Amino acid sequence: MAGDALDQLFEQDPPTLGPAEVAERLNTTTRTVYTWLREGIIPGYKVGTSWFIIRDELKEALRSGANTRRGTGPVVVIEQGEAEGD
Repeated sequence: MAGDALDQLFEQDPPTLGPAEVAERLNTTTRTVYTWLREGIIPGYKVGTSWFIIRDELKEALRSGANTRRGTGPVVVIEQGEAEGD
């Protein structure tokens, strides 16, 4: 189950994490984590020039953003507009 895997991934971590720790856990770069923070993809708090991430909020964000099986997500319908002269 995804929750169990996330709990195991973060089980050794303290309640708050820095961007470098998140990058290490998620096998990405610190730069990517800063981008995710600025864009609101993952939750975080900026105090002065420093970011911190609450471990349990991050786990919940990751759980809610987990991939879903095809056919279970929202349906997007794109309609073509009328061409000029129609």
